[in-house]
Amino acid sequence: MNIAELQRALHQLRLGGIAAVLETRLHQAQAEPMAPIDLISCLISDELTRRADRLLERRRKQAGFRDPNRTLDAFDFTFNPKMNRSLVFDLAACGFIAKREDALFLGPGGTGKSHLAQAIGQAAILQGYRVFYREAHVLLDELADAVADGRRKEYLESLATVALLIVDDFGMRKLPLTAAEDLLEIVMRRYERASTLLTSNRPVDDWGKLLGDTAAVSSMLDRLLHHGHVLKCGPRSWRTKAVPASVA
Repeated sequence: MNIAELQRALHQLRLGGIAAVLETRLHQAQAEPMAPIDLISCLISDELTRRADRLLERRRKQAGFRDPNRTLDAFDFTFNPKMNRSLVFDLAACGFIAKREDALFLGPGGTGKSHLAQAIGQAAILQGYRVFYREAHVLLDELADAVADGRRKEYLESLATVALLIVDDFGMRKLPLTAAEDLLEIVMRRYERASTLLTSNRPVDDWGKLLGDTAAVSSMLDRLLHHGHVLKCGPRSWRTKAVPASVA
């Protein structure tokens, strides 16, 4: 069996990581030289690395981040120095997910809530957790579509089982009349079973008026705050940051 035939066989066995580097590793084994067990170890390591990378890529795609490149490294904590950065890094360590706790990021628009939420989502994926990200209005639109298609139960079940659900920009857009009941059901299904991270530019005292159902909002907040971590973002907004003269 020559190299081309061996590579085809490896692909048939779904060992594409080995197939991709086989020729290079064989040249390496001849040049160094390498013991057979060392060559096999390198090939297996290559395959495992490729599979891990593909899993991360697949989970990032499944998460559906609006801004997939948001990381904590790219966040400027000095812009709002009073932000509780210790809490941010504690959340990024994902202990709250292991404990099935929740988090609320509250503050004016442009203060970094979405950036931090997505960065924590990325950190969770790196630690092996499944993440699902949606803006609040998109989440409810998808639920409405699932209802229309007769898939409501399946869609809610998919939301209930993901390790971290990020609901972003709650309060930014007008929501449907059923929003309070729908969000309450999602939160109830996940309560003490999985973690929910919700961001909002509206103080929690306004949520009842925003959704038109004070009782449902009160029940939702009782659950989110029972084991919840609250991060206050702001007060300065990136959107009002002065533009340098050279750019203006």
